[in-house]
Amino acid sequence: MERSNPIAYMQEPEFADNLMAPLAALNVGDPAELGVGRANYRTADPVMLAGLKAAMMADSTDDQFRAFLNILQPDESLAVMMSDARGHADTWGTIARSYILLTEDRSLPVAMQGRLIAEADALTPCNPYDVHTLATSHVGFLLKPAEVAGILDQLTV
Repeated sequence: MERSNPIAYMQEPEFADNLMAPLAALNVGDPAELGVGRANYRTADPVMLAGLKAAMMADSTDDQFRAFLNILQPDESLAVMMSDARGHADTWGTIARSYILLTEDRSLPVAMQGRLIAEADALTPCNPYDVHTLATSHVGFLLKPAEVAGILDQLTV
């Protein structure tokens, strides 16, 4: 059954293999007070950094991972994570869409990616996702620009 937002999906069995849950200590402040979810990606804790790298970019070097962390913003909109984000067949469902399934993703497990694709395809059976596969982590696609460009170059409009 289709859930309304990312937080709801995080409670589902397909999300169980994600490596982000043990990193809750990276969260700082009270989201209700701040109006955002805030994470300390600049932590010096080697255990937390290793866990974050395993979850997000395990296929990078430590230097590449630290460079990636430098582009992250600490705040994430609560509206993005908690608002109703379901697609509608008569609007979103009319747009051609592609999905690059990341086979080594430990933030959004492959099982959850598959579920999201299946739910979208069930909503719009005449307009299924054009699915491509890339053997990389959650943000490891940054390390494979030629492969990503090759996939994007194949897409039809």
